[in-house]
This record gives sequence, C-alpha cells and structure tokens, in this order.
Amino acid sequence: MPMLEKLLITGASGGLGQICRQSLKPLARTMRLTARSGLGEAGEGEEIVYGSLDDAAALAEIVEGCDGIVHLGGQATEASWETIRAANIDGIVNLYEAVRLSTTKPRIIFASSNHTIGFYPQNQRLDTRSPVRPDGYYGVSKVFGEALASMYYDKFGIETASVRIGSCTAEPENYRMLSTWLSHRDFAQLIARIFAVPVLGCQVIYGASANSAGWWDNSAVSFLGWQPQDNAEAYRAKIEQSVPRPDPDAPVAKYQGGVFCADPIFKE
Repeated sequence: MPMLEKLLITGASGGLGQICRQSLKPLARTMRLTARSGLGEAGEGEEIVYGSLDDAAALAEIVEGCDGIVHLGGQATEASWETIRAANIDGIVNLYEAVRLSTTKPRIIFASSNHTIGFYPQNQRLDTRSPVRPDGYYGVSKVFGEALASMYYDKFGIETASVRIGSCTAEPENYRMLSTWLSHRDFAQLIARIFAVPVLGCQVIYGASANSAGWWDNSAVSFLGWQPQDNAEAYRAKIEQSVPRPDPDAPVAKYQGGVFCADPIFKE
C-alpha cells in the first residue's frame, strides 16, 4: 500500500525531478508535479500544476492537500545572488509558509547539497554535525534552507530531511564522483525510508551511495534504516581508462565541492 495519499514534487521537469517522477510512483496514491513548464501529459495517478516558487499564493494552493513533499525546485547551480535569492531564498520561504498554513502539514525532503560543506579538503571525513563551509552563493542558499527547516521544525513541528546530495547521476563520471556519487536507486530508497519512519524530526543526511572512497558519515541518522546498495568503486577502472586525472592542486582534486570552489562571483 502507498505510504502517502498525495506526494508533491517541485522542480519536476529537472533531471532529478524526472527520475523521481518515475521511481517514486509506488510511494503515493497521487503524485502532484509542479514546475514552470515542460511536464508533458499527466500519467495515471499524476496531477500537473504549473507554478513558480516566487508566487506565494499559487504555491499555497499547490501544497494544500499534500502529505509529502520532495522539494527539488530552485536554482541548481552557481549563479548571481539575484538569481539565487529569488529561487533558493525567497522560494523556500514561500514553500515553508505554504506548508505552515496548510491543513495537512506534509513532511518535507529538501534537496540540499554537498556545496554546503564544499570547502572542506577531500581528505577530511565529515559527519552531520560538522560546521558548514559553503563554496558559493548556491551553497550559502542551501545552508539557509537547512537553517529555515530547523526553525520551522522547532517553532511549528514541520518535519524535514535535508539531503546533501552529492552527485546523483546514472553512474560516476570523474574521480571526485568516486566519493560523491549517489545512484538513482539509492536516492529513491532514501526517500522511501524518510517517509516510512514514524518520527523524523529535522535531520541532515548526506546523499551518497556506499562508496568505498566516500567522505561522509551518516551514522547519526542510522534510525532511518537506509542501506545504500551501490558503490562507485565498480566504475573506478572505467574512469581511470577514460578520464584524465586532475592536477592534485586543482580545486576538483583538492576540495569536496570541486570546481564550485573556483567559481567566480557571478553578476547579473
């Protein structure tokens, strides 16, 4: 039986949104998909509602009636502060206010990012209590989202899992991803476990598969019962044969955030 009556996926037209649209269908009787555009026709058990995170009134209508949210919407890469602020700061405030005012008070999975801790060196292992070290405006916006989730839990009891997604791709594509890779299967199973536990609270979770070269420790959220099945190590030989090894002093080889640590300050 589905765990949820109605699951909302924001940013459903993006890469991860499309993966979740397919893989999360067993979790809910109805899946409500929202984005600015590009969602095609609604399939069986789907509702499509177009809208924007910066439209608070429209977002309140989109959230109403949902008992679970996977929040993937917003700006997904480094950009100017104006762009980041509108999509990832104002947008997530609008989302949490919509949830606070809703009748169903859905549990939220917030797509945070490894870029909240991007300036840590790659030889340092982190747990969920490690202080943040964002590597750009994008990372700062995800730190803000995690802080906002904490406040809305403490003040209003809204439960959130902030998943610091590493590199969620079909397979790892470079040396850094041997540590940061999150398989599509493991991501879907993590989402299922987050909605399955009776009490979630407000948690930070590192979104990475069971990579032998991993940097992150999720022992603080072992109560979820999530056991990643995939390991980037299976792709090491392929990467070594096809991908040039970066200079050890290059940001992609030095910092956990990779090239984001070298990005300039973007202007409009």
